[in-house]
Amino acid sequence: MASTLQKFIHSLDLRALPRVLQIQSGIYCQDSIYEMFGNEFSLSTEDIIKVIGFKINKLIASICENNEVSQFSAKVELPLNFPGLYKVVADKTPYASIEEIARKVSVGPTRFGHPSFYSAKDIKLENFTIKHDEQITFNSVEEVHGMMAVNCVVVRNNQSHSFVLPLSQEGEFYECEDDQIYTLKEIAEWKIPKGRNRIVKLSTTLHMWDSSSPLPENFDGCLILMPVYEVQAVMKFRKDIIHILSDLDVEVKDVTDHYDISSFLQPLSLEDIFERTSKEFPMVAEIMEGPSGNQKPYNLLSTGKEIVIYKKYQAARVLASEMRSDSSKRHYLIPMSYKGKFKRRPREFPTAYDLEIARNEKEHLHVVATKAFTSPHKELFSVSVGDQFLVQQCQTSEVLYEGGKKLIDVLACEQILSDSYKKVLLPMYLEGGFVEVVHDKKQYHLSEICKEFHLPFNVKVSVRDLSIEKDVLAVAPGLQFEEEITDSYLLISSASSPVESWEIPVYRLNVLVHLLSKDVQTVAPPVTRTAVEEVSEEEYYMLRRYENLTLHPPPRPPKKPT
Repeated sequence: MASTLQKFIHSLDLRALPRVLQIQSGIYCQDSIYEMFGNEFSLSTEDIIKVIGFKINKLIASICENNEVSQFSAKVELPLNFPGLYKVVADKTPYASIEEIARKVSVGPTRFGHPSFYSAKDIKLENFTIKHDEQITFNSVEEVHGMMAVNCVVVRNNQSHSFVLPLSQEGEFYECEDDQIYTLKEIAEWKIPKGRNRIVKLSTTLHMWDSSSPLPENFDGCLILMPVYEVQAVMKFRKDIIHILSDLDVEVKDVTDHYDISSFLQPLSLEDIFERTSKEFPMVAEIMEGPSGNQKPYNLLSTGKEIVIYKKYQAARVLASEMRSDSSKRHYLIPMSYKGKFKRRPREFPTAYDLEIARNEKEHLHVVATKAFTSPHKELFSVSVGDQFLVQQCQTSEVLYEGGKKLIDVLACEQILSDSYKKVLLPMYLEGGFVEVVHDKKQYHLSEICKEFHLPFNVKVSVRDLSIEKDVLAVAPGLQFEEEITDSYLLISSASSPVESWEIPVYRLNVLVHLLSKDVQTVAPPVTRTAVEEVSEEEYYMLRRYENLTLHPPPRPPKKPT
């Protein structure tokens, strides 16, 4: 039975991909496709395509009043990078089963993929009863004892209780209120159920409004968002990926059950390649879709080129940001093989607790106070702007507190006077400001800094890496090494001239390949090269928030006694 492409996409479960479609009516205007995506093609009646994926490309927004489209509101098109932060309004339409939720709502490994629902009635499980209106958090969808189920959690009296709900579980399930704020891109990727629109409320107003903005000036209300999907597909006799917008006027019919899917090329993402077993490497692949750019290693990934993929592995990187006062700071992932050298730059510390975290046994941390602090206890030192200290160690000290004596954590320091030193104690909760005085003139390699000092750590390149043509770090006014992370990489080289091999990140490159049944000429990879990778603002926050979940932040400084 034929349907519009949009209806087909709205009804499709991502887990059912790939699907083979036959065009029933409508001809795509090849000029519009050429302008939008740069690959010219047209679709005519009875053409066959294989849909391999789809994602939200843009949003059609209408101003919302009382959960309905305002009669005075015109529909406007919003790109996914449209500025502002938004709160998601809970959908009042119920879901009839766990299967419907799993099919329509994104459930995945990040915190975005942990939606919460409540049941209108109690649900009795074998050893557990979920009360009506109790918040159920969905963590993952997987096979449990031979049946598909959702791993769930409820929290009672600050204790988490885990259980599974089979997809066959029926009922009346409603979305819970969500107090988090999101960008439009995050909402598009995680918070718009398939086949439904989404109401959002602007939480943080736009930083700058101009006449070109599609929204009214000072707008702070609700929007109804309708997604427009970009469909990724392959055609017979073509080696590239075609992109089709779901709102274009084409009718399609699902003919998957009557067609040999293997007759199409099988596009694989870098994530798909990484999930293969180590025994399957090395392999030869042809690029079906890759990033643009002439800089190595991205010039190896242009469409049509053949590469050898030698192996997969985890590699260490240091996440660094430029030290700038404006908002245009750039962010980098620096490999441990970087051959440049660094000199130290002064660090800034907002609290005495930060001084304790940065303290190093090999040298005394020398700081200057930039903010005054008056101690509420006579036993502890009051700080004036310009006071200089050598940080010693953390210890406990007795102070008078509410008529009695109390032990609190303090930081033992030596105050530097004109001709002597004075031992003083600073309360650990001291909220002041300190700047480091750097006496160390040594030049360090990246690995030495990670081994000898606590991150974050401020540096400037003193000797650039001569092994690379353009060292982007050398021109930075200063860098803050923020944390060391471990990320996933593939080692590749050109199949035609394997002079050198390169590490490429798995999760930050949009590359599609298909495997070739060719033998690898040399199993051992040639000399390995690594590159300093500049990451976008969005990728930077994703790295800080998700890829380093094994590192817990230090505890908050102790609160000042009241």
